[in-house]
Amino acid sequence: MSSKTSLLIRQYEIGPLNNFLYLLGDPATKEMAIVDPAWDVDFLREEAKRLGYVITQVFLTHAHPDHINGLDQLLALYKLPVYISKHEAPFLTAQIQTKQSLTGIEDRARLKLGHITFDVLHTPGHTPGCQCFLAQNNLICGDTLFIDGCGRCDLPGGDARVMYQSLTNVIMKLPGDTVVYPGHNYGPAPTDTIGHQKQTNPYLQSASVEEFLSERMGM
Repeated sequence: MSSKTSLLIRQYEIGPLNNFLYLLGDPATKEMAIVDPAWDVDFLREEAKRLGYVITQVFLTHAHPDHINGLDQLLALYKLPVYISKHEAPFLTAQIQTKQSLTGIEDRARLKLGHITFDVLHTPGHTPGCQCFLAQNNLICGDTLFIDGCGRCDLPGGDARVMYQSLTNVIMKLPGDTVVYPGHNYGPAPTDTIGHQKQTNPYLQSASVEEFLSERMGM
């Protein structure tokens, strides 16, 4: 059934930091996940309703405030499972009131949204628990990868060496036609493919971690 159900993806730029927030849905079951609920939860709820979907879960790419500042409001209205990397969960629990909904998940875990399966890819570097969600050649990648850029590594928990490994050993090994959906509108387009990003994104073109650190991270 999953191979015959096309994933619905709705991308919204919301907030003062150009965040991209996402609604993901299974058209067959009308179940919907919110990715990184922030800034305007009422809008996201109304959008889900307008589209004819029921919100059933939350996917978190990481726990920086600009990606989760609407989570408490959402969980006050709905009893939903919230999926976050086990490496990021301790950071999140210090920020929110509702703890019982949190589920810390492993690298390569699989999440079900209706009939659609998401592979969870642990991609630390921006934070210790950054993760991406991959389904049907679509990659929801938070602040791991931007269009022609990547996430900052100079914030608490960031690590440029680890980011290089995530980009090289995880992101760049995905099929070239994988569509990238980033966590911020910081590039020349809202989406792109991995194949094209390999050609245009300077953060994917370093021959070594030393080059990445010196030429891209200024270290």
